[in-house]
Amino acid sequence: MSVTDGLDVYVVGGAVRDELLGLPQGDRDWVVVGASPQEMIRRGFQPVGDDFPVFLHPQTKEEYALARTERKAGRGYKGFTFHTGPDVTLEEDLKRRDLTINAMARRSDGTLVDPLRGRDDLERRVFRHASDAFTEDPVRILRLARFAARFTDFALAGDTLQLCRDMVSSGEVDALVPERVWKEMSRGLMNEKPSRMFAVLQDTNALAVVMPQLEWNPEVARATDLSAARILSLPSRYGVALSQTREHAALSTHLKVPAECADYARLTQVLSERLDMLPLPPSPTQQAHLLSRAQYVLETLEVTDSLRKPARFRDLLGVVLCTRHSAAENLQAEITRVESWTEVLDCYLQVDAGAVARQTEGGANRIKEAVRAARLDAIAACLGKIAPG
Repeated sequence: MSVTDGLDVYVVGGAVRDELLGLPQGDRDWVVVGASPQEMIRRGFQPVGDDFPVFLHPQTKEEYALARTERKAGRGYKGFTFHTGPDVTLEEDLKRRDLTINAMARRSDGTLVDPLRGRDDLERRVFRHASDAFTEDPVRILRLARFAARFTDFALAGDTLQLCRDMVSSGEVDALVPERVWKEMSRGLMNEKPSRMFAVLQDTNALAVVMPQLEWNPEVARATDLSAARILSLPSRYGVALSQTREHAALSTHLKVPAECADYARLTQVLSERLDMLPLPPSPTQQAHLLSRAQYVLETLEVTDSLRKPARFRDLLGVVLCTRHSAAENLQAEITRVESWTEVLDCYLQVDAGAVARQTEGGANRIKEAVRAARLDAIAACLGKIAPG
């Protein structure tokens, strides 16, 4: 006998939406109608969650939530009280969800329950709010923006756009905490077309509120989508998205992003400013020119900590290349620059610091100077090989 026998259970939300779109289904969420917390516990479900009753299935560990309604009781996305009595219907539960395409359910016999005509909006490729309760939770603007980055052929319904703008003008979006903004932003960056996330936030007037320092324009948008097309990592995509943001450190602090992402944003701009140092242009005083450039290149490798993190340096080269890709006529020149920096990095890494130390007399400072001089010589030699004839 199954622990769900006799329960009125439905698969809800994203799993139903993705099934209808012919997409792979991720985790399934379930709603239970007409049951109490005591009944769920008696059947072996494990209670989780503090705000409202959610339970883990004892075998599958999938989440089963009791059908609920909610009432706005304060400002922001935490200002709600919930009611989860056995009298709450499935339709009432679905109506409180964010979008019509997420407000569908499947019965155990496969019947689709779609009181808000979400399937029609799927076919029309439209994002539409499920009810006016959408305005009570500012996180829904972030989720909407993230969905736009994933479902790239969907458009935002006009009345839903206006609701979002009203939420911004009323100050409701001011209550969003940075951690939640980053959670949705990071997920949106990893979708197919992240520029659409920023476009929705911009169209709803929310972008200036949740990411006040971000400098966003069509060039950055194209570069960010290119970083997704190249399947770059989250820190790399974040670095691209902030590539023209002068106050990138302030924004990273504001959003409380992981340290790795903040580093990529900072170092992307450092390397972008220095990338043009290679390859060397022709020079009548080639040797002096090589030594001057070698010193600058060495400083770049040091400031980016490429000795300890060479893989990150190579990632950063890819990030900078994305930011410059829009100028198609110069693409080959940019690729050549990246290749030159990669060659120099390899020469830099090949210096045997241990061998230099063994051959150097004196204390630690003397050894450190000798190792650095050996690396400088290696870089200069490498530059001589890749310099134009």
